[in-house]
Amino acid sequence: QVQLVESGGGLVQPGGSLRLSCVASGSFSSIYAMGWYRQAPEKERELIASITREGHTKYAGSVEARFTISRDNAKNAITLQMNDLKPEDTAVYYCHADVLTETMNVLSPWGQGTQVTVSS
Repeated sequence: QVQLVESGGGLVQPGGSLRLSCVASGSFSSIYAMGWYRQAPEKERELIASITREGHTKYAGSVEARFTISRDNAKNAITLQMNDLKPEDTAVYYCHADVLTETMNVLSPWGQGTQVTVSS
């Protein structure tokens, strides 16, 4: 079983910054891609940033140049540095990973979500 635990959400004023973290724990062989999704009220969950084990990154156009995803393979962790936050960034942010288990199955767990609110 694999668990993803996020931390770092909160309330911030427009133009401010927040840093989200996600750590994977449990029994597994390897972690492939990891990423951050977000879901605003009455909207679908969307992928905003992803990173491969080799460090290749992709971003949604709405966050590129403001958000930075990074990864520490030794700690099975990713972070999302969010700068110049805007009210439209308000959402619940979820960590996601593609995980290879010790029995060679691929799981796709989700974190519990962390609320980010951007408001003055």
